[in-house]
Amino acid sequence: MSDKESSTLKSYVDSATGAAQSALGSLTGNTENQAKGEANKDKAASEKDASNTIGKIGPYAVSSSGGISSDDPRRTEGSYNQTVGSAKEMVGNAFGAEGLKKEGQQQNAEGKGMEAEGQLADYGSGMKDRVQGTVGGMAAGVTGDREKQEKYQMQHDDGKTQLRSAEQDIQKQADA
Repeated sequence: MSDKESSTLKSYVDSATGAAQSALGSLTGNTENQAKGEANKDKAASEKDASNTIGKIGPYAVSSSGGISSDDPRRTEGSYNQTVGSAKEMVGNAFGAEGLKKEGQQQNAEGKGMEAEGQLADYGSGMKDRVQGTVGGMAAGVTGDREKQEKYQMQHDDGKTQLRSAEQDIQKQADA
């Protein structure tokens, strides 16, 4: 991992280092050390935020580490079915068409289930790729195989992006 890449683990290490440096500065009365520790904690918080940041355009996600992922098709199809189901339900309510209203409610519920299945699949797949990329990268690092190390780093980054994309969508639904 280069210094230009964000890392959640690195942010935790930097935060702990900053906290220790700040506490030591406070105990010894060294305000310079205390200020440096606080600055390191702030930097760690920024690193953590960057590590968790992704951009989404439709079903595609890109992370700050360069990882790219595409949503499981069930996420897109489920979202579509929720939208269509909600529209049918609204029209059914407006015109007193109970059949259309019930059909919309059913399609909406099925869409929610389908989207959740896709999110779980993406979450699991992303986690698997992150772990395989990390373990494979460490093994390649021990053997000195830079080409495999880069391949595993890409697998890790793509998995992280897929994982963060699923997390972001799940959190949006929880907040709604």
